[in-house]
Amino acid sequence: MAFLNNRNASSFIFILMDLPGLEAAHCWTAIPICSIYVVSLLGNITIMCIVKSEPALHQPMYYFLSMLAVTDLGLSASTLPTMLPFYMLGLRQVAVDMCLAQLFFIHTFSIMESSVLLTMAVDRFVAISNPLRYSTILTSSRVASLGLASVVRSVGLHIPAPIMLKRLPYCQNRLLSHSYCLHPDVMKLACVDTHVNSAYGLFVVLSTLGVDSVLIILSYGLILQTVLSIASNAERLKALKTCVSHGCAVLLFYTSMIGLSMIQRFGKGASPSGRVLLSYLHFLTPPVLNPVVYTIKTKQIQLRMRHCFSL
Repeated sequence: MAFLNNRNASSFIFILMDLPGLEAAHCWTAIPICSIYVVSLLGNITIMCIVKSEPALHQPMYYFLSMLAVTDLGLSASTLPTMLPFYMLGLRQVAVDMCLAQLFFIHTFSIMESSVLLTMAVDRFVAISNPLRYSTILTSSRVASLGLASVVRSVGLHIPAPIMLKRLPYCQNRLLSHSYCLHPDVMKLACVDTHVNSAYGLFVVLSTLGVDSVLIILSYGLILQTVLSIASNAERLKALKTCVSHGCAVLLFYTSMIGLSMIQRFGKGASPSGRVLLSYLHFLTPPVLNPVVYTIKTKQIQLRMRHCFSL
């Protein structure tokens, strides 16, 4: 039988893939993987609790930071259902329905994170260019509307993904490239032409990650233009320091994402290990390092954390 049709697609099983070359150290790999999830969970929940409990942090910047923490938690939770059983228990099989649900949430939260990073760039621009009107421009209702728009855009664009993949017939080759499900990874196992699916995936990437990255660069261009117009060097440095944490978060997210996208579409001869490691960096690193970066670079959060741990 060359492929599985739609009637028995629900019982189809995909096989997850370990890190190439580290199959023998499977149990040891579980230690850093579990540590990553624990640090991500504790870090992002701590950020959210601090922002919620401290009235002085009830400002647009910290509301957006809370949104970023929620998105990071969602991204971690999306990879968790297959990665943790895979590395801790050696469970390599995943049903097609669970696989499609997982890829929907992984890609949705990934796009949502990009949207939040864009709104945070706009927030920094407004704070630097119009500091006196900052709270009147970015009111609580507008912040909530921006957050809701990010959710609606991310969910709406990815609803077709699992539906389109579910309709495809799959070959007997069931081996995925990662320990979690991704749209390009599942799509390549189909036994029919997937140009429509590929075009859809490219459209989603360009209309979200592509547009967001361009707008973030534009925002920073306007920020630099505004900062250079400030007469005092001390004020310039102070204004730029407020963007350091966000700039680090942007670099963490987009550097690995751009590398992963280039390898998936153009790096046919690229090392499988490099592709998997870049994927892990893209989906696992930001949820862990974002809380660390904001804790180190944001004085208000530092003070609140010191106060909490000193009690």
